[in-house]
Amino acid sequence: MGIVREPIDIDFVVDPRPLTKAEEQAISEFIRADKEKRKQKNVSKVQSKKHLATPNSV
Repeated sequence: MGIVREPIDIDFVVDPRPLTKAEEQAISEFIRADKEKRKQKNVSKVQSKKHLATPNSV
């Protein structure tokens, strides 16, 4: 991955405030759901590969 360069004449400002409990909960829920989604996707890929690898599969 390369370096991300800041465009000319554009300033990026970061708000240094702490997250609220609601924001923390929303982020945690999103991460949990994303992990579960990726886990489901990986399981289906593994099952698909096993199915293709078995001889005499119908």
